Amino acid sequence: MMDSKRYQAGLARLNELDPNAAQHLKETFQAICPELADLIISFPFGEVLSREGLDFQTRELATISALTAMGNCQPQLASHIKGALHIGCQPQQIVEVILQTAVYAGFPAAINGMTIAKRVFQESGIIDTDSDD
Repeated sequence: MMDSKRYQAGLARLNELDPNAAQHLKETFQAICPELADLIISFPFGEVLSREGLDFQTRELATISALTAMGNCQPQLASHIKGALHIGCQPQQIVEVILQTAVYAGFPAAINGMTIAKRVFQESGIIDTDSDD
């Protein structure tokens, strides 16, 4: 699978978000299900996120919206917020996308998403670590 065009496209796309993400995925699942890392690289990143029609920033904002709405994907949400920042999304765009989820997914989902965004922004030095605003 690692030699397939889809896998290679996924690896390149994933590396745009985070150059260490593929290795982290492989290490995380190596002992129990290494195929899961390959599938994540090949399908979401190699097939869907590599499609034409939307730029990568827009796709990441849509991903942030979906993960926020799901409400139970905090580690993945944090990774995609970090990745979105890495590929040039602005913090205010991320905030607006998460805020909009309050309308369609409810305030608890938006609150949880905004809490994750705040943590990522603090870790990235975008906002002051002591900021409670």
